Amino acid sequence: MFAHASASILRQTTRSSSAAALSFLNARSFHLTPLALEKLNVEGLAAKVDLSGKNVLMRVDLNVPLSKEDDVTVTDDTRLRAIVPTTKFLLEKGANVILCSHFGRPKGEIIEKGKNGRLNPVVEPLKSLLGVDVKKVNDCVGEEVEAAAKALTKGDVLLLENTRFHKGETKNDPELAAGLGKLADYFVMDAFGTAHRAHSSTAGVASHMKLSAAGYLLDKELKYLKGAVDEPKRPLCAIIGGAKVSTKLPVIESLLEKCDVILLGGGMIFTFYKAKGYDIGKSMVEEEYVELAGKLMKQAEEKGVKLILPPDVVLADKFAEDANTAIAKASEINGDWMGLDVGPETLDLFKEEIGKCNTIVFNGPMGVFEMKPFATGTITVAELMAEATDRGAITIVGGGDSVAAVNQAGLGDRVSHISTGGGASLELLEGKTLPGVAALSEA
Repeated sequence: MFAHASASILRQTTRSSSAAALSFLNARSFHLTPLALEKLNVEGLAAKVDLSGKNVLMRVDLNVPLSKEDDVTVTDDTRLRAIVPTTKFLLEKGANVILCSHFGRPKGEIIEKGKNGRLNPVVEPLKSLLGVDVKKVNDCVGEEVEAAAKALTKGDVLLLENTRFHKGETKNDPELAAGLGKLADYFVMDAFGTAHRAHSSTAGVASHMKLSAAGYLLDKELKYLKGAVDEPKRPLCAIIGGAKVSTKLPVIESLLEKCDVILLGGGMIFTFYKAKGYDIGKSMVEEEYVELAGKLMKQAEEKGVKLILPPDVVLADKFAEDANTAIAKASEINGDWMGLDVGPETLDLFKEEIGKCNTIVFNGPMGVFEMKPFATGTITVAELMAEATDRGAITIVGGGDSVAAVNQAGLGDRVSHISTGGGASLELLEGKTLPGVAALSEA
């Protein structure tokens, strides 16, 4: 997201955005990577052991948005639909599936209702999606939960309560992990969005299981995200946006070792402009990272990587949808205006660069796409991703805002892969080992 920026006015402009759709486990062929191959996946688990009548604890991400009117109605079931393939596969093998998830940030408190509350709102939607009954308990560990797990027969589904009602969950408390371990014989990790967290239900529990495997969702994330940067179809292009340069600098630094082209957008570009000595008016800037931004530009030049900053930006006289807008060259920013999107010259340049590449990763919006006048940059990049997919390129969208923008444009089914994890996607692109993946059994 862009924050405050400014410039000399070149011309007034208007912007528009598109409607939405979405696709999750969109199947496109992609090569396996060493990391994906070395960890056991759910099909490998079923090949190794007879799952019939066995309890499988499945860590999922059920963090769905709820209606602001009643705090109960699920308004977007994307994450619920995402767990269906793995759950149904296990049920077909005769396993009992015990679903385990956090919900919001209750911080160790029991909250009855709302975004940080009980998981009751997802029960009926899950029943509908899975086509089976879903029993629910009011805790995730303890004698009553153990009894409920023991009573499962064959092909049953049990939903545990919000794991973060226990303070120890986010601290990878061994006692909580052991309690979860009493419920099942096997563990399946299918919550990529929390795989970068070493929590009791994502990492610690695996040591209490006979075998631990990646579900379809996690397995696909590993194949695409690791494959994209470790063994890409070249040229490899990364489009990196977002508000804060501080969260993206490690990713950019890592991608300099792997990419042929890096296109930058979002509020973080003003820190790079500052490093180039430009007047950035009242643009958002992280002063403590100006020097590092300058070093990254120099590194890119030395490595022969094209690190491209937007040559023009869209400006506003206030941070609001009804602001007066203008377009200015990046080198001509001044005054009290603020930059809230990339400009048309930038989008022409990005189109040219994306058109040359065979693997494209998109992480972070180009501007304040939540506001209609400043959504064009992000929506256009989403459209360019779809066009690249159509010509056979591998296209990957990662990060919550990027995913929302692609879906807003109705292009979710026209990219190779939509990642379900923001922070996890970034850490994987940085080359970090994810605790929730490291804990799984070897293939």
